[in-house]
Amino acid sequence: MTYETSEPLPTQAADGPTARSRHRLRWNKVPEVTVYFWVIKVLCTTVGETAADLLNEKAGLGLTGVSTLMSAVLAVVLVAQFRTSGYRAGVYWPAVALISVVGTLISDNLTDNMGVPLETSTTVFAIVLALVFIAWYRRERTLSIHSVDSTSRESFYWLAVLFTFALGTAAGDLVSERMNLGYWLSAVLFALAIAAVAVAHFALGLDAVWSFWIAYILTRPLGASLGDYLSQSTGDGGLGLGTVVTSALFLAVILGLVVFLSVSRKDVIEPERAARHTA
Repeated sequence: MTYETSEPLPTQAADGPTARSRHRLRWNKVPEVTVYFWVIKVLCTTVGETAADLLNEKAGLGLTGVSTLMSAVLAVVLVAQFRTSGYRAGVYWPAVALISVVGTLISDNLTDNMGVPLETSTTVFAIVLALVFIAWYRRERTLSIHSVDSTSRESFYWLAVLFTFALGTAAGDLVSERMNLGYWLSAVLFALAIAAVAVAHFALGLDAVWSFWIAYILTRPLGASLGDYLSQSTGDGGLGLGTVVTSALFLAVILGLVVFLSVSRKDVIEPERAARHTA
């Protein structure tokens, strides 16, 4: 199953053929959206939740110290990602996993260190994400992930990804606190919400771009709920595996899938396929 995000025809581009050719200097920098994409995305999201808790508990640096450390590591990986000429699973997915951790820590810092209510942080992150999308579209005339093939588009893409994780964290925590469903039922709720988006897209014609980004946001609280269910103690409604075991387990699965995709290249968008998405 894939989401085919669309963009304007070359003849419809407002910035003309010269500017359009500027965006086709490199291959697409993100993977095809297949079942592998969603599985790894949820796993990275789960690791983002459990790893953030693990580092905060074990490293002794506090939320601020851990946030600074992980932001620095993320910056190094993103530099490597931007320097690649096309999508590389072994670079792209570590960036997603790290940005998941950083996005979680941003939300946690606002809530735990600064006392910002979840209602406020959720609203602010939603507004910031909307502004990123507006600026992205105004500059590039597309939000298609099949055309993340320039430095400008890639910058907007990763900025949007960061705030989807921050928004998903805040919104997920808000729903969990207000509804008091517990980890397992929260996971079911968010899974049903994602299923509803899929039905709206495939059966009712909801725009592919917005279907993708809505589902992308919802995978954050889904993965967090799964991570908490596995890692938290039985007395708190979890399975009691702990953050170390849960993080190691999911990282091992992610590594296996990334190695498989690096070899098989099943999620690589070839230039010819990307061109078909614009026609």
